[in-house]
Amino acid sequence: MNLRLRLPFLTRGYATRLPQKPPMRHPDPLLKSPNAVITSLPEDLTFIHRPPPSAPTPLSYTVNPSSPLLRTETFPPSTSSALPPPLSKPKLERTRMPEDQIIEMRRLRTKDPKAYTRSKLANLFGCSPAFVSYVAPLARSERRAALAKRDQGHEKARARWGEKSALIREIRRKRKEFW
Repeated sequence: MNLRLRLPFLTRGYATRLPQKPPMRHPDPLLKSPNAVITSLPEDLTFIHRPPPSAPTPLSYTVNPSSPLLRTETFPPSTSSALPPPLSKPKLERTRMPEDQIIEMRRLRTKDPKAYTRSKLANLFGCSPAFVSYVAPLARSERRAALAKRDQGHEKARARWGEKSALIREIRRKRKEFW
């Protein structure tokens, strides 16, 4: 009697690994291009030059690689190569403000800083508010008072916040103390 019985339920009927496709092997498009010029170089190097797919223009660097500044001949500009209109207006170059106007700006700022604010002085002298704050800054005590007034207005707005926003603000304030 043969002890080696093969029962159908004890044999494996499936593959141990999933079948995989072989990797794709596409031909090199540079080598197959009819316009490509292939040059063999020493040390098993190959130089492949393929012209651009677009038509060459007189100003093309691939056809004429020399600098446009070194060209002897000039090409007339064509109407088709006109530039599109600019997206924004060109910025006007600001001229340097005379010293007597700067002195007058400082005098007005120190005389009445509430009446002659940065924006009013900037409109009056035709400059930016940042320039006014650089040339004629507020005194330290007045700057502190202005910042305190601004913070007081911010606190009034924060008082209307909900419970969750107030909680997050307090957490941030507490975290900032431990920096």
